[in-house]
Amino acid sequence: MKKIGILFGMENTFPQAFIDRVNEKIAAEGIKDMMAEAVLIDTVEQGKSDEYAVIIDRISQDVPFYRAFLKNAAITGTAVINNPFWWSADEKFFNNALAEKVGVPVPKTFILPTSQRPPDTSETSFRNMKFPFNWEKMFDTVGFPAYMKPHDGGGWKSVYRVENPEDLWQKHGETEHLVMMLQEEINFKEYFRCYVLGTDNVHIMQYEPRNPHHLRYVLDGEPVDQKILDLVHEYCIRLNKALGYDFNTVEFAVKDGVPYAIDFCNPAPDADINSVGAENFEWIVENAANMAIEKAKQYKKGQMNLTWGSFVKDQIIAEKPAEEKITVKKAVKKVAAKKAIVKKASVKKVAEKKEVVKSVSPKKEVVKKATVKKSVAKTKSVKK
Repeated sequence: MKKIGILFGMENTFPQAFIDRVNEKIAAEGIKDMMAEAVLIDTVEQGKSDEYAVIIDRISQDVPFYRAFLKNAAITGTAVINNPFWWSADEKFFNNALAEKVGVPVPKTFILPTSQRPPDTSETSFRNMKFPFNWEKMFDTVGFPAYMKPHDGGGWKSVYRVENPEDLWQKHGETEHLVMMLQEEINFKEYFRCYVLGTDNVHIMQYEPRNPHHLRYVLDGEPVDQKILDLVHEYCIRLNKALGYDFNTVEFAVKDGVPYAIDFCNPAPDADINSVGAENFEWIVENAANMAIEKAKQYKKGQMNLTWGSFVKDQIIAEKPAEEKITVKKAVKKVAAKKAIVKKASVKKVAEKKEVVKSVSPKKEVVKKATVKKSVAKTKSVKK
């Protein structure tokens, strides 16, 4: 039985709608030995878990126990969406750097030291930090007003708009042990939030982040230039292929016709019908169900069935040519060695033949002399 599970917390509308839609599709397609359900956990033993072919993760960012469970499930073969190993390593500041590498515009951004020392550290723990810190360079590059936000946070938590250096230092003091980043403000004309499933299935939604949460999804917005929508679509795919996320949202602020990626690390994005609206909700339920079924069909028991982004895969592929060169060199040396052995063997045989010829030649001479001697003796006897 290939089971598709969903792991969730306080959300109510999406999980059950997802389960129902998957089971409806399985029945309609006549797929045998497959079903969807809410994940149930009664024990977790290391290296042993083969119950689910696919798990959609909606909660492990808030529950460390679930993250440990998912990693254990993944290493035994479960296709966890999203990849829990990459999700654990991922954070917004790195994602901005990666976006630049894949050609997606992002706001100018700097990372900030924490306002308070982390627990169990002292002044000597920071001897590699240069004091005074170069705040002026950051302020000149980013400008004001700007945004200060956690370098690995989500859900618009601890996000500040800062007007000047004094405002920044005051608000920075409230962040305590959080590692924050200072980011350029993009005065946007249009703003989009995009669902991205399977790294390349994109659904673009008009969005207004300045509205109250339940009014942020714009359902009757003004028409948007198709060129901008095409760029947003392309950038969504570039980012998610690089990151390897199968279930994500990407946010873009558009300034002077350029979409800037603002937030694209949302592996458990909002999918509640009361906030996203009925049309967007229908899209995410339908397409998430299709993706989960396809992942279950592709599932291979006992193998790693995770999605890895091109950032990780490219590093592995990059090593192959060097390995291949070494293999080719070894093969060439091996062939050369064989040729040398064959050559030596041939030379040896020729030498042996020569020796045989030499050894046979004296015998021929002896036989020849004996024959001549006999002929002379015969001639003498005839004369007599």
